[in-house]
Amino acid sequence: MVRTAKLALEDGTILTGEGFGAKTIKSGEIVFSTAMTGYVESLTDPSFKGQILMSTYPLEGNYGVSSEWYQSDDIKVEAYIVRQVCREPCHPKSEKTLSEFLEEFDVPGISNIDTRALTLKIRELGSMKAAVATVDISDEELLKIVEEQPRLEDMNLVEEITVKKPKVIQERKEYNVAVLDCGVKKSILDNLVQKDVGVIVLPSSASVQDILDLDVDGVLISSGPGNPENVDKIQDTIKQIAQKMPVAGICLGQQIIALTYGAKIYKMKFGHRGSNQPVKDLATGKIYITSQNHSFAIDEDSIEDTDLEITQINLNDGTPEAIRHKNLPISCIQYHPEAGPGPHDSKKFFDDFIETIKNY
Repeated sequence: MVRTAKLALEDGTILTGEGFGAKTIKSGEIVFSTAMTGYVESLTDPSFKGQILMSTYPLEGNYGVSSEWYQSDDIKVEAYIVRQVCREPCHPKSEKTLSEFLEEFDVPGISNIDTRALTLKIRELGSMKAAVATVDISDEELLKIVEEQPRLEDMNLVEEITVKKPKVIQERKEYNVAVLDCGVKKSILDNLVQKDVGVIVLPSSASVQDILDLDVDGVLISSGPGNPENVDKIQDTIKQIAQKMPVAGICLGQQIIALTYGAKIYKMKFGHRGSNQPVKDLATGKIYITSQNHSFAIDEDSIEDTDLEITQINLNDGTPEAIRHKNLPISCIQYHPEAGPGPHDSKKFFDDFIETIKNY
């Protein structure tokens, strides 16, 4: 049976479509991703916490859902918007349909939406507050929910998803890495495990002493959702720990490191989300096609008066894609080298990090 669903935007727009997934109402910041595959990985990516995800690719759900593709324990997006949803998937690993997947984790979906027109609106006006309802509700009530939704830049989303206590991913090896969990993806941890290092995940609020007590050789600041300026305590930890061992950062991790050493961050109009972002290495001239998911970026001009330097840029808009510290063993990137989903062009990031640890 067809269920009517509604999408409301903070500019007063109300769109009607067909509901799937859970019967509920959820609000968040609406964003779009241009990735053509990987909807399971995207839906379970902690970096999407607090956001309503829209796919620009017109058909989603056609290869079903497998727990093997999860990037966290559950769905992290608040709601999902698609042009067309496939209800009869075909894939040897598929365990459930996309609609069943959303229903399992109480996430609403809306289909039969003109996602092309909606993408153009977001590109013109920027990301905005929104709500999806797959149950009966008046337009006025739904718009009120949107209005009362806090803005993404005012929220501390990392504290909602970080681990509460240390979690060993791989037992101790010759070299060992601590991951400060700001919303780490499973693929990041998998790549570290493949490098044959011990891996332990810590809460984002872990102290310097917590890290030193573990006798690790390096620290990775993970990717994650929201505004890097709202992540408690972590900047002081980075400043002290970088005097003792190599530090690396991915996505939100890069932004936090930039803030730690005096750079500034700004919220982008609609961010970078997809798996085809071109990045140029300034030293080698090499181009990487990368997977990205972020709303904030480093202010390029603010780097000049710091001990940081830009090493890679985005070829679409010139935004900084990688930085390093001039004197300390700190390097980080804005994109996702682990992919999940996306190309594997930049997996060398993990090799370089482990090599830095071994040579330190």
